[in-house]
Amino acid sequence: MALVVDHNKPLSSSPLKVSAPLGAALAFMGMKGCLPMFHGSQGCTAFALVMMVRHFREAIPLQTTAMNEISTILGGMDQVEQGLLNIAKRAKPEIIGLISTALTETRGEDMSGDVRAIRARNKELGDIAVVDVSAPDFSGSLETGWGKAVTAIISALAAPAAGQAKLHRVNLLPGCHLTPGDVEALKDIVAEFGMEAVALPDLSDSLDGHVPDSYTPTTLGGVSVAQVREMGRSKLTIAIGEHMRIAARTLEEKTGVPFVVLDRVTGLEAVDRLMVCLSTVAGTPVPARQRRARSQLVDAMLDGHFYFGGRAVAVAGEPALVWTYARLVADLGATVAAAVTTQTRASLAEMPTERVIIGDFEDLEDQILEAGGCDLIIANSNARQIAARHGIALFRTGFPVFDRLGAAHLVSAGYGGTRNLINQLGNILMERPTHTHTEHSHGHATAAAG
Repeated sequence: MALVVDHNKPLSSSPLKVSAPLGAALAFMGMKGCLPMFHGSQGCTAFALVMMVRHFREAIPLQTTAMNEISTILGGMDQVEQGLLNIAKRAKPEIIGLISTALTETRGEDMSGDVRAIRARNKELGDIAVVDVSAPDFSGSLETGWGKAVTAIISALAAPAAGQAKLHRVNLLPGCHLTPGDVEALKDIVAEFGMEAVALPDLSDSLDGHVPDSYTPTTLGGVSVAQVREMGRSKLTIAIGEHMRIAARTLEEKTGVPFVVLDRVTGLEAVDRLMVCLSTVAGTPVPARQRRARSQLVDAMLDGHFYFGGRAVAVAGEPALVWTYARLVADLGATVAAAVTTQTRASLAEMPTERVIIGDFEDLEDQILEAGGCDLIIANSNARQIAARHGIALFRTGFPVFDRLGAAHLVSAGYGGTRNLINQLGNILMERPTHTHTEHSHGHATAAAG
């Protein structure tokens, strides 16, 4: 059992946490024809916009109600109404995501009531879906906002099948720790079982780094409003990450579709669970291609574990990401010398380490020094200063990654994604041998590879 310590600092000098409104906006990016709008000041929106542009290196459609001193005191309903009408007129979106910020939440804005009143007197909003999400900066982190946005979308749009026949389809609710590349890989795996996957949100269709045929002021792809309305016709919902449980449960309550929550889809045991789940719902055996991929993963684990054994690894990020990477490196024989995340989760007590800290990068550095150093840091780009100061290798993952190309295309899901991830991490460790990595181990690795 790991000891979970919440430092609850009054001041964070090196923040790890990413705000909940940004997480909500990121989730809306996986909706087709969507234009998210922050209900707050221009600065809140500009900050989130810059972070997403730097990470994905794509044009990000994001609007703001541009609250000022007067509207902050008297109320921002007029700003919301003007913003919705302007977006409807100029962008003609299928859906608008209206996201609160700390400014409006502190004041006590009733966004749901405001939206109902605005729609009642503005018929020009027509069939445009307007989904409001309460995601203040002072509560939770990226995971929180993402999960709240997905839950709000389901609450607003999903409907029971109403006697309609079930389709050979599954719903995927990917967590915020999964990249567009991961979502695409999972959809491909589902397709191999002869089923269709409806992913909510679907960043693999909107932020996968493609060049559109023509300019559009909204998101470039994603799951459509019509598809979300039909999620009740699926046979099963697969949620990935504990923070997606509430969204899966909400979908079950609204549509009756049963759900299963997978803590991760990286690692041999975890992907085995996914395969059993898909095989059961599809009524077919695991495809030969996936059986082959499993064998390749086992071989990669045999080849790579010599380079992980006895090494010390530090992990920082959102809870789902820290859980995924910590379990993987521990399964390969490494020691999780430091683990820092953004918020408490019950599952953190099962982390394969002595202590998990709810804190920031300062806590990560302190924990690394207390452990006597480590061989590898797994975190986002903001850990680069720590890595440089102590001469430790850094594997960039999570959000944001702004100093490397291809962050959106990193794949760690499935047998193939896990195999590639092991190779990437193993190659880093191979380049940085320590006293625990002996020539004796090299000999065994060569024999295994042969």
